[in-house]
Amino acid sequence: MQEEILQKLSDAVLNMEEEEAISLSKEVLSEGIDPYTAIMQGLAEGMSKAGELYDKGEYYVPELLLCSDALYSGLDILKPHIKSDRSKIAGKMIIGVVEGDIHDIGKNLVKTMFEAEGWEVRDLGRDVKIERFQQEQQKIHADVVALSALMTTSMLAMPKIIELVKGSEPEPLVLVGGAPLSKEIALQYGADGYADNAKGAISIARDLMESKTS
Repeated sequence: MQEEILQKLSDAVLNMEEEEAISLSKEVLSEGIDPYTAIMQGLAEGMSKAGELYDKGEYYVPELLLCSDALYSGLDILKPHIKSDRSKIAGKMIIGVVEGDIHDIGKNLVKTMFEAEGWEVRDLGRDVKIERFQQEQQKIHADVVALSALMTTSMLAMPKIIELVKGSEPEPLVLVGGAPLSKEIALQYGADGYADNAKGAISIARDLMESKTS
């Protein structure tokens, strides 16, 4: 029963069925299924699949927005019921698309997935000036600063941003992503991690935080 409901929940997000996501989220609670499990293996899984379809050119921006609506509708129902030991903020993140770049679909997917995971996310949007990342870090002391770039010209701003935020106290972990980047480039720039998709970004951020505190 649980696996069936989780699959349906994933499908509801993937198929942009907001009312179905709401109904299934209520069923999760009535059946006693762990809300956190339903979020990650149901709602977030569906959003991850939607991101994959976007990458393949089978989904476009309107579809992703409708998928997000379904996901957030389910989150609104399930989040208040997460057990107290899991209801704490998983971490704080600042995220934005670097200056000179307005491509924000990937950034939005990462933001959505981290919010589903329980992170507090400060979204700076797109075409974000270099100094803005440091300014926000000094204000909210994020655990992770995530930078996105989809153009080879705009990604050249990343080393300067990383240098600035790494000079903040406390020093955040820096995660980068975007089509022109690679793990090797990320390391050259001084980043702590690189992810080529939203789901992978969560795992990398979690691993980096665990290694930092161990």
